[in-house]
Amino acid sequence: MNKKNLLILGEKTLKKFNIDDAHIKAKILLEFVLKQKESELLINSLEEVSELKAQQYEEHIKEIINGKPLQYITNSQEFMGLNFYVDENVLIPQPDTELLVETVIEKLEKKYSMEETIKFDLKNVQNHILDLCTGSGCIGISIAKYTNAKVTATDISKEAIKVAKKNAVLNNVEEKIEFIVSNLFENLEGRKFDYIVSNPPYIETSTIKTLSKEVQQEPHIALDGGEDGLKFYKEILKNAYKYLLPNGYLILEIGYNQAENIINIYKKCYNQAENIVLETKTPIKDLAGNDRVLIFRKI
Repeated sequence: MNKKNLLILGEKTLKKFNIDDAHIKAKILLEFVLKQKESELLINSLEEVSELKAQQYEEHIKEIINGKPLQYITNSQEFMGLNFYVDENVLIPQPDTELLVETVIEKLEKKYSMEETIKFDLKNVQNHILDLCTGSGCIGISIAKYTNAKVTATDISKEAIKVAKKNAVLNNVEEKIEFIVSNLFENLEGRKFDYIVSNPPYIETSTIKTLSKEVQQEPHIALDGGEDGLKFYKEILKNAYKYLLPNGYLILEIGYNQAENIINIYKKCYNQAENIVLETKTPIKDLAGNDRVLIFRKI
């Protein structure tokens, strides 16, 4: 069978099972199996595909039908213009989380533009940033790539840390990041940071089983935020002040419907949290108009 007909067959099969973006997924899978770019598929569309490659393609089509995310097949996902390796040990980086990274970079730019009378190069400014619940490392690695920050990235999962280390090498920032297996702040005693950044698990335990087949294939430890989805925010807000330098920032990604609850958690922790103030009276919204980021500052 030639490439054109194999692609048509793959798309038709996916559509039969009501798979979203069937054409795109069928095309990406064929590019992956043949190790060819889109242009090569188009130019040589009538070229015959070996029986072995055709079988591999059909097997991947079946995996998509059974709910396996495309990114876990290709082991690839783009984030902040960078390429990340992903597998079943980490969440697949999502575009919404780019807002979290962009917010950190913007805060860095504003901080130093206020303090310096001359234009500064962000890559020449050293900051110490903690990326809690790093997963694939996409947040910390992106910050390290686009600034001169020294990043400490933690995750409770040893397997996730292995993936994050691989991604640091892939994006040439391995010398700027320290990886630590840690349950939140557990193994960080005595350390202080300019920024603490986190996209923690925030889905209610009971909700996970209602999610799409693709999302349910992702590691539940990285999805499950406890009964109310707020388990990790409670711990972070209660303890972050111990690990922040004066004028340091805590920047959190949140679920679209969690802002009010998280702000109430902050208010309850206020007396314990030693001079932590909420900077974002209104949460920063993502491109879809949903609440996505909250910023706190230690004064």
